[in-house]
Amino acid sequence: MPIINFKGAHLSTEQKKELIQKFTETTKEVTHSPDPFITVIIEEYSDDNLGVGGKTVSEIKSELKK
Repeated sequence: MPIINFKGAHLSTEQKKELIQKFTETTKEVTHSPDPFITVIIEEYSDDNLGVGGKTVSEIKSELKK
């Protein structure tokens, strides 16, 4: 029973649906597991709770807007 765990910033409902569909399709092709056995978990974090290079994603986005 494959379990895919995606962690990242907030996504729209449509983006989540697309990720789940594509992860499921790819996993099915590679593992030959039936759809009902493939689980996709999406964990979302706010931009203030993600950091890259010593800065929060909020700070990075703010700097890119300037």
